[in-house]
Amino acid sequence: MSTLAPTPGPARTRVTVHPVTFRRLLASEWVKLRSLRSTWWALAVAVVAGAALGPLQTMSVAGVIPDDVVRPDGMGAAYALAGAPLALLTFCTFGVLGVAGEYGTGQIRSTLVAAPTRLPALLAKLVVTVAAVLVASTVMVAVAVAATLPVLGRAGMTLDLTRPEDARIVLGMPLFLAAASALGFTFGALTRSTAAGITVVLGLVLVVENGLGAIPWAPLQELVVYLPANAGARLVTSDALGSVLSNVPSTLPPWTGFGVMLAWVAGLLAVACVLLRRRDA
Repeated sequence: MSTLAPTPGPARTRVTVHPVTFRRLLASEWVKLRSLRSTWWALAVAVVAGAALGPLQTMSVAGVIPDDVVRPDGMGAAYALAGAPLALLTFCTFGVLGVAGEYGTGQIRSTLVAAPTRLPALLAKLVVTVAAVLVASTVMVAVAVAATLPVLGRAGMTLDLTRPEDARIVLGMPLFLAAASALGFTFGALTRSTAAGITVVLGLVLVVENGLGAIPWAPLQELVVYLPANAGARLVTSDALGSVLSNVPSTLPPWTGFGVMLAWVAGLLAVACVLLRRRDA
């Protein structure tokens, strides 16, 4: 009698499931961010636009202002970073895209399935977005300063990082732009729409803050200096030239104004976290 040998079944593959940690969420968000061509285009536009305007404006000043006019300290740093408003708009938009883009494609559902507690995923997106802007804005500032230094002498201005005001403006600009991207991120998380988030944050920065500041009513003038961009711009404001980012006069100390801006970001982010836990994706 012959016996049939049992037919072996398909080999089982052992799958190792790694726990979801914040470090892995950061790595995942970084892969998603750097894999988009729009990320590199947006950062490149911000760096080029923010760095190019400084030397161009300084050259124009060198040909207009008479040589016998004394330039106060702090003007060199302000003129070197004259392109900061263009970078501000780009980085605010980039912050909105950092979170709202996934809602538009529906990929946010996969993200929240992988991180069911939701809040770590949102914070990982914020950290990666702000870190990218911090690096890009640092490059922008370095290029702007390097390109403007040869022109400053002809304009009768200097930029000396040993002076406290110059150091504050140059070193504080990346911090301010990173905070601005975080502000855009919070509006993107609140609206869950790229178009709505960009409209709200740019409308606030460009229209609401400057528009309210132009109304000659004392109580309103006292209130508008505490709006996020106006307050944060104090960090990069020259005592001699004023702010290249806001036309609203303010008596807030520089770091106090920046702290007010961070408080706005923290408050809006807290609201976004609550809504993320309560609303469906």
